[in-house]
Amino acid sequence: MQLFSTFEHSVHIEMAVATLEKKGIPNEKIFIVPLDNRKEERKVFDTMARSDGTSLIDIGAALSTAFAVIGASVGFELAWGPIYWGLIGAATGFLVGFAIRLFTEIVLKKKRRLMKGFHSEIIMIVDCEEDEGEMVENILFRHYAMGVAKVKQVGGSSASN
Repeated sequence: MQLFSTFEHSVHIEMAVATLEKKGIPNEKIFIVPLDNRKEERKVFDTMARSDGTSLIDIGAALSTAFAVIGASVGFELAWGPIYWGLIGAATGFLVGFAIRLFTEIVLKKKRRLMKGFHSEIIMIVDCEEDEGEMVENILFRHYAMGVAKVKQVGGSSASN
């Protein structure tokens, strides 16, 4: 039986390995693979096929509404009238909001990611007997595994649980 588990890059994976060795799982039966960090920069603008879930126009829409109301109100006193000044206010508000959001995504969030020092996950594969599977799974979860999957060996092939 093989157990696949993922861990965050921390000391807990070392503690899990030590506990497994104490319980009789030899070091040769434990395989640890760190995942590579993303090399390329994240894209700010979404495409049709990929979206990261953040919107660049949310602040722009709110400021556009506010500036349009202010522009239309002030426009009664100005030469072009409330409609033109409302449209000018809406466009100005949208551009200001879009610029604010673009600045936060490009500059501030990039700094936060660099300061955080994000490390990728680690995959641990443990090869053990079927009767040891439950014990190994409990050990992995006690040492903060993010997820565990068991694969039983059935004859020459494998079946997943």
